[in-house]
Amino acid sequence: MNPLNVILTILLFLSGALTVILVLMHSGKGTGVSEMIASSLYNSGTGSGVLEKNLNRLTVITTAVFILCVVVMALTFPTGMLG
Repeated sequence: MNPLNVILTILLFLSGALTVILVLMHSGKGTGVSEMIASSLYNSGTGSGVLEKNLNRLTVITTAVFILCVVVMALTFPTGMLG
């Protein structure tokens, strides 16, 4: 495995974990169980503003990095090699 694939594999795992964490940090918008829990813990107006926009931007960036890593790895990863 060449150094590019090692770097891409590490970046893939990091961006995937960050994407999951950032998605879970978003506030619930529905009327389900998450909204009931969130409304009891927080004020209803806490999800708006600059923080929510920055969270959206970070989520989009980490998702784009994840997708880019998958595409580049699909094109460059060696096939047919064991060990």
